[in-house]
Amino acid sequence: MLTSDTFSYTVQARCSPAHAAAMLSDLTRQGELHPLIVRVRRLPPRPGAQASYTINDRLAAGPLRFKTTYHADVLINEDDEIVIVARQWPATTVRNHTRLRPEPDGLVRIDVEITLTAPTRLFRYAFRQARAAHLALATRLGPALERAGDPPPAA
Repeated sequence: MLTSDTFSYTVQARCSPAHAAAMLSDLTRQGELHPLIVRVRRLPPRPGAQASYTINDRLAAGPLRFKTTYHADVLINEDDEIVIVARQWPATTVRNHTRLRPEPDGLVRIDVEITLTAPTRLFRYAFRQARAAHLALATRLGPALERAGDPPPAA
C-alpha cells in the first residue's frame, strides 16, 4: 500500500525567471542547495525526459547514517515551469512542480509543490526528510540565485 502527500513553498529572488529555471533544472547544481545531496551524475536522457540524473543522498535515522541512490528526470524545462520526477526503491516517487513568475522590481516568484508517494510503512520518515530538505533548500535558493550574478531585468 502506498501513501501520498504534498507540501509547497515560495521563494523570491532578484533575478530573471530564465536564470532561476536554469539553476533549478540543472540538478548538478543542486548540491550547493539541497542539504542531503552528496553527489549528482548526469546520464543520457531517459525516454520522455529532457535530462536524467543519478543522485546520492546521505540520510540519518536516529544514530544511523546511510547513503541512498535515486534517479531523477527533468520532464518539463521552461522559463516559467519545471517538472522533475525522482524515483527510488522501494516504490518511492517525488514529483517537483515548480512555477516561475516575474514580479515588479526585478524579482522572480518561485512556487514549488512537492508530492511524495512511498510505501505506507516508509512514508512518515520519507516525507519528513523530504520536507525538511526542501525547506532548507528554499532558504538557500534566493541568496544563491542573487549571488550567481544574473542582473535583474530593467524596470
